[in-house]
Amino acid sequence: RTLRGEEPGPRPWVTPLVYGALLAGLFVVGALVVRQVPRLDEQVRHVLDHADRGSLPLLVLVTAVNGIAEELFFRGALYAATPHHPVTVTTAAYVAATLATGNPMLVFAAVLLGTLVGLERRATGGIQAPIITHVVWSLAMLLALPLLFGTGSP
Repeated sequence: RTLRGEEPGPRPWVTPLVYGALLAGLFVVGALVVRQVPRLDEQVRHVLDHADRGSLPLLVLVTAVNGIAEELFFRGALYAATPHHPVTVTTAAYVAATLATGNPMLVFAAVLLGTLVGLERRATGGIQAPIITHVVWSLAMLLALPLLFGTGSP
């Protein structure tokens, strides 16, 4: 049983891996459009500037650990502590935290990713699926977007 008394669902790893890859694919296709809009292109390049510094193994490690930490908090602790509408509440909190970046592209990503992993948390009763999806998506963005935006390889 979960902390909220629910029966946990299955905790597969293939489905969240596929969800992370599909979401990454959606963002890659979206990036092709975003590149054509100067203001949005600038916002993405601003984020990618951070991925262009440092060693790739360290960037991969930090990206993965960050995704895990975000899911432990938002879909772990906060979700478990939210008695009503935890998917909506945790997604809103994740989006609010992302608003602090001032980057509308990151906020948009937080809405989509937060909703998906929130629904996964509800479906599985645990945080394994959200963690896998988040890490797969984040690593795909780290590796693919610099190539699409011509900012070099990470």
